[in-house]
This record gives sequence, C-alpha cells and structure tokens, in this order.
Amino acid sequence: MAIKVVYETHSITVDNEIGVATGWLPGELSERGRELAAELGVRRRGVDVVYCSDLRRAVETVEVAFGGGKGGKGGKGGKGGKGGKGGKEVRLDARLRECDYGSYSGRPVSEVAALRRRHIDTPWPGGQSYRQVVAATAAFLDDLREEWQGATVLVVSHSANRWALQHLLDGTPLEDLVDAPFEWRPGWEYVVA
Repeated sequence: MAIKVVYETHSITVDNEIGVATGWLPGELSERGRELAAELGVRRRGVDVVYCSDLRRAVETVEVAFGGGKGGKGGKGGKGGKGGKGGKEVRLDARLRECDYGSYSGRPVSEVAALRRRHIDTPWPGGQSYRQVVAATAAFLDDLREEWQGATVLVVSHSANRWALQHLLDGTPLEDLVDAPFEWRPGWEYVVA
C-alpha cells in the first residue's frame, strides 16, 4: 500500500520576516507564524503521525499545532511522543533538518540564494550540500515505507527537504528547484510507493 506524505513548511519565523537564512540555527516563530501554526493543526488533524525536523522552529510549529509532547523513539533520526492537544504522535527526526549553510547560517537570504546552485554537490563552507539533504531524505522515506504503509504522514520541515521530496518523488532536477522562488501554500502532497 502507498503512503500519503503531506509536507508542510515550518511556520513563519522572525528570521523569515527580516530576510535571514537560518540554516541549522534554531530560529523562532513570529507572532504571525504562531497563528499559522495553529491553523496547520486544524488543517492536518486527520493525519496518522507527524514527523518533524528537530530544529527549534519546526518543533515549535508542531507544538503550537498539536500541543507536541516529547519522549519515546522517533525513528532512526530522533525522538518524539504523543502530543497533548490533537493527540498526534510526533516524531522528531534530524534527517529532516534544513540544509546546513555552515558559515552562511544567519546571513541574508539574498546572499544565500545567489549561491545555492554552487552547493548542490559541493558543501557550504562548514556545512553540507543539497545532495546530502536528498540522501538524508531518501533514508527517511525508506523508513516510512517500512512502518507506515497505507497511512497519512505529515512532515513539517524546511525548503531544502521539500526540494528533496520533489527531486526524489517527482524527478524534478535540483538545479531547477534551488533557483525557483519560494511560494508558500498550505502543504504539498506526495505518494510514496
């Protein structure tokens, strides 16, 4: 049976609002981001399980959306537990982290965006490449196939992980994805066979 993967970006952060590329820095939701996270919880209350990046802004999104608890094993990449409000099982997974921009973390988005194509296969100085994010996402999908056949899985993560999903599941070249402008929408849906 196939798995329905619903991907949502973490909610809007203070860094997003001021144009900073957070990378592996924690980040925190803005006031508007908290409102949107609450809407996500209503919109996605019918999922079977929630997987989330372990970076603070993604965790905060899930906590606001589902009242996320902590504890228990969350797959090979992290920990999780039953959420309070909404009762969703939440699993944190380090493989769902944003691309590590290394020394470019915390720099202006415009500066990072101009260099993305250079780092598809070559890691950011002190960080990782987008191809490494794809490999981590592929391993994550392999684990989903083992455990969640026939289920609907919500993934709350970052832009690099959405690109990885589009590349792995739709065949879109990374070169096209890293140069495309980001357009927010209330989720993307994929079928994982």
